[in-house]
Parts: sequence; structure tokens; C-alpha cells
Amino acid sequence: MKVAAILLLCMALFHQGHSNSCQGRCGSGIDSSYSCQCNTACERYNDCCSDYYTLCKEAALSCNGRCGESYNAQNPCHCNSLCPQYNNCCSDYSTLCDAGDSGATITDAEIKSLSETLFALDTNKASASQLTLDPQALVADSQTGSQSDLSSRPLYKYVDENTLFSRPTYAALLNLFDNYKRITGQAESFTSQQLTEQDTFLKETMLNTQLGRELFAFLYTKGVYKSEAEFIEDLKNMWFGLYSRYNGAMDSSGFEHIFAGEIKGGKVSGFHNWIRFYLLEKQGELNYYSHSFNGPWSGYPDVLGLQFHWDGYYKQVGSAVIGCSPEFDFALYSLCYIARPGKYCYLSLGGTQLILQTYTWDNSSYGNGKKYIGSAYPVSM
Repeated sequence: MKVAAILLLCMALFHQGHSNSCQGRCGSGIDSSYSCQCNTACERYNDCCSDYYTLCKEAALSCNGRCGESYNAQNPCHCNSLCPQYNNCCSDYSTLCDAGDSGATITDAEIKSLSETLFALDTNKASASQLTLDPQALVADSQTGSQSDLSSRPLYKYVDENTLFSRPTYAALLNLFDNYKRITGQAESFTSQQLTEQDTFLKETMLNTQLGRELFAFLYTKGVYKSEAEFIEDLKNMWFGLYSRYNGAMDSSGFEHIFAGEIKGGKVSGFHNWIRFYLLEKQGELNYYSHSFNGPWSGYPDVLGLQFHWDGYYKQVGSAVIGCSPEFDFALYSLCYIARPGKYCYLSLGGTQLILQTYTWDNSSYGNGKKYIGSAYPVSM
């Protein structure tokens, strides 16, 4: 009994000594046994400890030592991978936490600045005289699963193929579309000619355009790549490297999924490229149904969320950047995947925000544990 009494007395004295301090208590729940509190609610009830603002407030507004922490509703800002999506990150989140898989620190401000530069450099994009859309039916998000054809006419009213498709980057992209089997579970294999077509696409888009060189220059200065050769080799692996989406067959890649489109589980999977859409619609293999969102841009590139049937298979929302050049499309997705793998990526095009969502393929890897691209696409704003 004497030992127990001594322990109780010690605990009481310890508790009393810390009852007026937030030392070790920042963000803790309300505890009526203390004479003051150390969470955000204390500001509202005017019962904060005297050292709350020194010990807790400043720390709560910073991600220093908090990167990747679990969500706590009492924190005024957050430091986990979901905070960009909910727009509640602490101001230093990008600097302290969000370095991406490359290990380089690339801030949201740098991504937005670079995307504006790439936007200005997209001289190969379609002009209003080269591309005309007929969007027709606009549906609510709740209607996208109805599979109702609400547009009697094609989405693409006119595309100046002679001008656009004769350009090297467009021609290089067109050569890749027929290299894939769209049904998952059917293994892909490439001829030497098809492998050369992949190399040509990377060379034309990333090395032979000012836009692609600007992307490399940025990643080079950030220490992501040490040479153009390393840059191109990594892009080839992450985009064109094969992995299995179904039953162990090497049946998919980031490029096939995003640019060419696939069929998995009786539905269209991926398919986020406007040129692919136009060509299949022109050939009568794709039937446009409606769109569920339209970006705010008055010219090109623009963004649409599309509903359509591809030769009997439905796509509920196939969002795409419309009217951009292949190098612009490829550069934006590459930037976001390198800087924000598996996360929201906040871009700026002509002063207007665009959000891209990227996904990593986590079931296999290349090189020293690097992850292939799983998917990437624009999200509605």
C-alpha cells in the first residue's frame, strides 16, 4: 500500500506540474483534468495553455516532422498525400514532403510555372481553323453510367489532317496505335520495326521539339536525370515497358492504356487521347454519346470528359486534353508522373488550373525498383 500511495502521489505531482503547459500535449483531445487545453478548439473556448501558441500553433501550421502523418481533423492543415486533393495542405507541404519517387524536391509552384511554359511552347497544337468540335449533349455526373446515346452526330466535326498529321510528332504517334491488342490478357510482343517506332516517338516529341527539351532541362536542373540518354531511356521504360493487367500475360503498358486504350472486364479502360478518339470515330468504330464536363479554355488545348462506345464496349468517363500536340500531351503526363506519382498534379494552362491524376503500377517494376505508369488523365474541376 505504501508503494502504491507513493506512485499515486508522484503521478499527481507530475500532472500538476504540467497542467498549465502544452508540453507533449499538442493536438491532444479535450481533457477536463487539465486546467487548460492544447488543441484548436481551445482558441474557440478561450482555454488554451499559455504556451499553446509557442509550442503548438507554429508546429501545427508546418509539415516539419509531419510528412505522411495520419489525418487528424483537429490540425489546421495537413501533411499527407491526400491534402492536395482536399486543398488543406500546410504551406510548406510541397517543399518538405512532396518530392515524388525521383527524390528531387519539385514544388507545386514549379510544376505550375513549367506547365505554363510548355503551354506557351505548344506551337504544334491545333488552331480553331484546324479543329472543330460538336459536343452536343452535356450530362450530369449521375448520368454517365446510363449508356444513353444523346448525341446524334460525331464529336469531331472537322480536323485538318493534311496539316496536323503530316507534322513529325503527330506522324510518330499515329504509327504506334496499331501496335497493340486492345483486350487485356492477350500478351503484347513488338517487332523490331515497332520498337523503332517507339524510339522515333520519344525522339520526335522529347528531343526534336523545344517543348520536350524544356521538360528535360527542368528535370536535369532538379537532378532527376543526368543526361538526355538517361531521360529517354527512363521514359521508354516507364511508358512502353510491358506488365500484366490480367492473368499473368504481359498485356499492357502505360502508353497503351492512356494513349491507345484497352478493354478489360467488358469495359473500355484508359483511352485518354483525342487523336485516337478522332481516328476511331472517323472509321466508324467509336460512337460518341455525351460529355460530362468541358474545360474553361476558349481555344485549344481544352479538356472534355467523354462518354462513348468503342466497338461495343462502353467508357463512362474518358477525359482527354483536346487539340494539343502529341508532345504536349506526353510531356504533361510525364512531368506529373515523375513529380507526383499516384497523386493529384496541379498544372496551370493560360492562367487556368488543370488537375491531372496519375497512378503507379505497383505489381511489377523496372530498373532499381521504379514503377511503371498505371494511368493518368485530367479530372473535372
